[in-house]
Amino acid sequence: MKNFLLTTAALATLCSPAVAMTEAECAAQWTQADTDANGTLSGAEAERYAALMRSAGKQVTADGTFNQSIFLENCQADVFTTASIDKGAPLAGANSFTEEQAKDRAIGAGYVSVSALTKDADGIWRGTAMKNGKSSDIAVDFKGTVVAN
Repeated sequence: MKNFLLTTAALATLCSPAVAMTEAECAAQWTQADTDANGTLSGAEAERYAALMRSAGKQVTADGTFNQSIFLENCQADVFTTASIDKGAPLAGANSFTEEQAKDRAIGAGYVSVSALTKDADGIWRGTAMKNGKSSDIAVDFKGTVVAN
């Protein structure tokens, strides 16, 4: 019976959803994000995180601002973790994202000044954007993967 309980406990641990960051890691990320240290993310501070929240289907205020408790709640729920890039991305496929949803994924991946995106015959949204001060062509595939190309 003990072996069964240990196995069940081990299985529950393995099957429970992983949290992207600990409370301390999320608090550190908040400190880094709240550049003016006013306790609210707004404007450029909030843009990336608001885009990631919209991409995850989370409500964002009309002005795109949010406080530390909302940030920490979403950080610990893995909302601010970007997906790994699949080999061969961008991948062709039926893309149901709207242009705004594709733009949110690009902003969530750390891009700014995202141009008007256009969807090509392979279902890939393409445009230009800036990241780390450099302009590049970007692509957003049907999985939401964002790559510079």
